[in-house]
Amino acid sequence: MNLKKLLFLSGLCFLFTSKIAAEITLPKILGHNMVLQQKKKVAIWGTASPKEKIMVSFAGQIKRTNADNSGNWMVKLNPLKASFELREMTIKGKNTIVLKNILVGEVWLCSGQSNMEYAMRKYSNYETKTKGYHPPQDDLSKANNTNIRIFLDRRKYMNPDPEHLGWDAAMGRPLVDFSAVGYYFAKDLYEKLHVPIGMISAAIPGSRIEPWIQSSKLDFEPKLKNGKKLDNLSKDDGNSGQFYETMIKPLIPYTLQGFLWYQGESNCFLNENIRYAYKLKTLIKSRRDDWKDNELPFYFVQIAPYNYSASKDRPLTTETLPEFWEAQGLNLKLKNTAMATITDLNDTITELHPGYKWEVGRRLSLIAANKTYNQKEVVYSGPVFQKMKIVNNTIEITFSNTGSGLSSRDSKPLNCFSIAGADGKYEPANAVIKDNKIITSSSKINHPYFVRFSWNEASQSNFINKEGLPAVPFRSDNPWKKLF
Repeated sequence: MNLKKLLFLSGLCFLFTSKIAAEITLPKILGHNMVLQQKKKVAIWGTASPKEKIMVSFAGQIKRTNADNSGNWMVKLNPLKASFELREMTIKGKNTIVLKNILVGEVWLCSGQSNMEYAMRKYSNYETKTKGYHPPQDDLSKANNTNIRIFLDRRKYMNPDPEHLGWDAAMGRPLVDFSAVGYYFAKDLYEKLHVPIGMISAAIPGSRIEPWIQSSKLDFEPKLKNGKKLDNLSKDDGNSGQFYETMIKPLIPYTLQGFLWYQGESNCFLNENIRYAYKLKTLIKSRRDDWKDNELPFYFVQIAPYNYSASKDRPLTTETLPEFWEAQGLNLKLKNTAMATITDLNDTITELHPGYKWEVGRRLSLIAANKTYNQKEVVYSGPVFQKMKIVNNTIEITFSNTGSGLSSRDSKPLNCFSIAGADGKYEPANAVIKDNKIITSSSKINHPYFVRFSWNEASQSNFINKEGLPAVPFRSDNPWKKLF
């Protein structure tokens, strides 16, 4: 090839690449049909040519900025009011992008492993389930609310999309593959708030917690309150940061109301307890740091009963799961956190993926209604252990979150309580409701010191509040409570 021709082709290549560099590019999360968060400044960002002038217009607002030396730019819209009006956003630089059918309402990011990923396509047989609340219809085939929008975060498909397609109305084919927990959370929340709801689902079956946390954030030794240090958390590996980099980072800083988290089974199989508590704490803090908002709600699901002790790979016991529940619950000490208990939502303890995901979503929405949206009349939790008092040969237990009163789900005597003397040897206990407290006793324990409730992986107690929400498993001799 002669020099003249080579120079000509090089020039064409330069012009072509210059044109590409001049194009405004948006992250995949910004697209047609999206929902923008109400009552907060809304981040809109992307890339362009270095120093390129950018203009963003939406709902009567016009924001201008220049891309930096690396071509990155961001503007923030002033807080918006919730709106069902289908509006357009125009983003203009050397090229112009028009995003259509945009709503304003509430936006939540749900993440975790398979029980969060568990798709709506698996719920066409919900009528075969035998427990509790059931949806009034098969939402997979009958959902028609265009004001609930969904974005399915697929780890291999989060690169910028020139068509700006990613958000969909929660119906038809897009709903088939979407998180059932995420959808039913949105559906119930919509009925409570009557504003558009946007749900982002980022979940991977079988994933441990570590891949969802930026690797560097796990590189520390947790220090207990008694001064003892645990081994460095990064020692556990678990492909730390893998899904953070491919699925969470591309979403930052899309403006959100909060986070939902349903994960833990994979770490429970590893017999983790206090280490998981610190990993979850790290996840919560890192999410808030990423979004630069230390107040963002973080609501999570306490994993369901399952026979972990049947594992042939590891020496797990029937108390491995209760200790994991305890570790999850330690993070309730952090502000703006809450936990949905689902000990009653599986038909057998051989179901690692129990049904009733509509009820899991509903319980998370009860939490959001009460704690995020200030609907204080909404009871969002079952009874939670508060304190115990030894009275003669009984233990009197006081609970928070009693709702309109303590109750038995099946009107039978309360089950799954046990008490122990100073020797720590537990015996099954009788438990009765008196003055909205529980009085426990056992003919085998004359001088009780400790009490436990549902301290077994197979435990599915009938102890609830009158709103039907199950009591949270506990042990009064929690060794970590004062150390975490």
